[in-house]
Amino acid sequence: MKNSIKLTALFLLASAGLFAAVPAKTVKADVPSVTISALASNKGIAVKAADSKSIVMIYDQDKNVLRKDVLAANGSKGYVLSGLDYGDYTMEVTTAGQVVKKNIHVYNEDKTKTFIVQE
Repeated sequence: MKNSIKLTALFLLASAGLFAAVPAKTVKADVPSVTISALASNKGIAVKAADSKSIVMIYDQDKNVLRKDVLAANGSKGYVLSGLDYGDYTMEVTTAGQVVKKNIHVYNEDKTKTFIVQE
């Protein structure tokens, strides 16, 4: 009799623990809100914004604004860099409180103007 009471109490305690457990929280994967990639022609940069309006600004090395543009939510746009002079530039994309900056170096390679996007 004592054993059956002990087993019943143990079973009730174990089942109460199962129902009282806090469910696991689902973690949302961090999806970047801004994607910066090279254009297909490799003459510029494509910017894709997700979920909210974005502001794209391109600065020269003296912090002068060369281009300011607004992208709609879930919008994308390409920026051709072949018109820039040789030198260093900064592209800044602001969206939903997040700022993504990329340094761009425009240079001459085999008589062709090209660029490198530095991380």
